[in-house]
Amino acid sequence: MHQRPKLKEYPITQESEDDRLVTVRLIAMSMLILPLAAAGQNGSGNGDDALVQRALINEVRAAADVQHPMRYRLHKASSRFASTKDIFETKDGAVAHLIAMNDAPLSEADQEKEQARLNGLLSDPSKQRHRKQTEDADTQRAMKVLRALPAAFVYHFAGTSDAAAGNLEKFTFSPNPKFDPPDLETQVLTQMGGAIWIDPENERVTRLEGHLQQDVDFGWGILGRLNKGGWIVIEQARVAEHQWRIVHFQMSMSGRVVFKTKVFDTTEDESRFVPLPAGLSYRQAIQIMRAEGENAGTGNNSRANR
Repeated sequence: MHQRPKLKEYPITQESEDDRLVTVRLIAMSMLILPLAAAGQNGSGNGDDALVQRALINEVRAAADVQHPMRYRLHKASSRFASTKDIFETKDGAVAHLIAMNDAPLSEADQEKEQARLNGLLSDPSKQRHRKQTEDADTQRAMKVLRALPAAFVYHFAGTSDAAAGNLEKFTFSPNPKFDPPDLETQVLTQMGGAIWIDPENERVTRLEGHLQQDVDFGWGILGRLNKGGWIVIEQARVAEHQWRIVHFQMSMSGRVVFKTKVFDTTEDESRFVPLPAGLSYRQAIQIMRAEGENAGTGNNSRANR
């Protein structure tokens, strides 16, 4: 078995680093929808179009749903660093509370840094507004990709497979040679292929595997390149009544951004989903975080004094 290299110590990430969690979620949801959008347009000729189109409608609705925010635990790991965060989705944008680094609780000094960061959010609302603006911009970019998807792929029904939750319908997808990407965001779709699994009972996507079949150049290779062989895996599950979320995201890609070589190797697991009130503010979310932290500290003190 491959042994992961020893993790190094890194300081708490900046606020902008937390914003990237939202970007990953939006890109992942786009990946879930893209082969379905292709299916809706191209047709398989085997009678499965109705299932695919209904699943497409459900995923699009879920991507646009802001009335069912959730709280969840996010564990993100790479070969260099691992973090665990408590995420609150609020009407003001997502709020992240760092609770562990490299699978170990925060030191007292790091706890103080995290509290100082939360203090900064409370004292300067413009920081949270900036985060919300970043989320909104990411959403617009994701929707731009979604609008291009119906023409980007062709698909084929690949059979039925058994799973713990029941039978799943499998479809493979590949680039449509007639697709002409209108911008940089959709360029990667020209070389992406893979497979997708749909739960026919709930008409939702449960798993997607995608891989780059060829190198992808951006701006004729001047702006960057993603290398052939990169891959992505996404798993989705029902986490509450009528609520499905991405629970596993794994990506391994390499490439060049302008003149710098980059390796994108990350795994994200999301768990402990709890529904939140639709009107929850980011300030209220921080108050909940702190109240729970204080209660936990009191409990620890009480046990220590016994």
